[in-house]
Amino acid sequence: MRRRHVCLLFLASVLPMPALAAGPALQPAQPSWEALLRLSTRLRALDVDGLNPGHYNIPPDARAASDPQGYTTALYAAAYAALGDLLQGRVRSLANRPDIRRDSVAMVAWQARLYSHAEPAEVIEQAALLPPGMEALRLALQASRALVAAGGWPSVPTGGGTIEPAAIDPERVPALRARIAAEDAILAATVPIDPTLYDDPLLEAVRRWQAANGLEADGRIGPATLALMNRPAQARVDQIRVAMDMRRAAPRPQPGRRIEVNIPDYRLKLLDGSRVLLDMAVIVGNPNRATPMLSVTMNTVQFNPPWGVPERNAREDLLPKFRRDPRAMIEKGFRIYQYVGGERVEVDPLTVDWASIDPKKIPYFFRQDAGDSNALGRIKFIMPNGDDIYLHDTPDRHLFSRPSRAFSSGCIRLDKPMELLDVVLEGTPGWDRAKADTVLESKQTTAVGLRRPLPVRLFYQTVTVEQAGVRIRPDIYGLDAAYARALDQRGTVAPAVAAAAPRPQTEKAASTAAVVTR
Repeated sequence: MRRRHVCLLFLASVLPMPALAAGPALQPAQPSWEALLRLSTRLRALDVDGLNPGHYNIPPDARAASDPQGYTTALYAAAYAALGDLLQGRVRSLANRPDIRRDSVAMVAWQARLYSHAEPAEVIEQAALLPPGMEALRLALQASRALVAAGGWPSVPTGGGTIEPAAIDPERVPALRARIAAEDAILAATVPIDPTLYDDPLLEAVRRWQAANGLEADGRIGPATLALMNRPAQARVDQIRVAMDMRRAAPRPQPGRRIEVNIPDYRLKLLDGSRVLLDMAVIVGNPNRATPMLSVTMNTVQFNPPWGVPERNAREDLLPKFRRDPRAMIEKGFRIYQYVGGERVEVDPLTVDWASIDPKKIPYFFRQDAGDSNALGRIKFIMPNGDDIYLHDTPDRHLFSRPSRAFSSGCIRLDKPMELLDVVLEGTPGWDRAKADTVLESKQTTAVGLRRPLPVRLFYQTVTVEQAGVRIRPDIYGLDAAYARALDQRGTVAPAVAAAAPRPQTEKAASTAAVVTR
């Protein structure tokens, strides 16, 4: 049987039939032994992509001389497994985070490309760099690993209270200067007149560091700043590796308009292809009520929305407030109801003995009327999903000035809801900003279906790639550490498709190539 037919039989045994629909157009590569060794070298360098080469059972190159076909088959098994992780992300799921999902990529086409390419290492490299920003993340990973290898960054002593600008501290200010200089080239090039003085150059460097890490850039070194500063450098390496894997698992950017919310960055972007149409601050769920990662579609806008209070909010938030001052809650537009004989009946909150209500068995459900005090503000952007998550306005405008904005019960509060409204109403007959203003002024609850529904993606990445470089955000939900542990688990890495491999050219060539690498 000819070599080409043998290879096609290998492939046919493991690939779905659609992959072979092209028939004779699929050609095995018959790569040179030098090309196979380059593939081996590339697989052993998967650590540059944040992956562990030890997870992929890469055969030793010396095996090429003694068992060329076995070596080639094992090498392609490793390559197919690595290809899957590079294209779809390595972490399949995470305990307590069912919202972590892997986007499906046309794996069959990529596997066929690897199989038929004369330089399979190039296919691995193409897959590694497919998600946007990967080159910048590679460089950041390399720099962070070099920092770890050099001993990490200095820690700053935590005793002694907040370090204020202009303070003199012979122990902590030099440590602070060394810690910031480990990441700030401008400060590292500055020679202080008095190393014990918290001077202006150090203050500016601290502010830059705080801003880059999502903290209030006031220059004061309090508990929150110290906690982030004193995280081990290895944690930064893990954050970058996690970000790389999450990018691989993320849906590929699609043409047209879409909304993206990066939860730990507290930002919403409205994009048209790669062009940013709108960028605004948002408030996300607090750690106890985390905003889930979702890919959904916004299809409705509701003006002057009432708020049907979820059971958890009623139990943990509203019940204590009704116990303290039911009149104040009435003034904010809250009503309570219960079902009597199958019918909903409104109950006067002033007639309820709130102290006797069991939080686990509240007999009422709560609703807040539309109005200026309503928790949802004046506009609600509806995107149907099982978690009942939506985007909305808020009366608590002062919270947007905070650098850390994890305050909600899971939904996304918008800093610029009217600007988003202007865009999403485009193309909806009979609706424009003037009509929206009229409806808002009426105080009447009104819903409008969007003529052009918008894809919405809520995702979680603490490492972002921007024009100014790579930025690190706080891991507000503690997801990175758990994800990094999952990333390091060996697990099952060799899919069934790994059995398909081109045959080596000749055993003599294999022997020669093996000698060259020794």
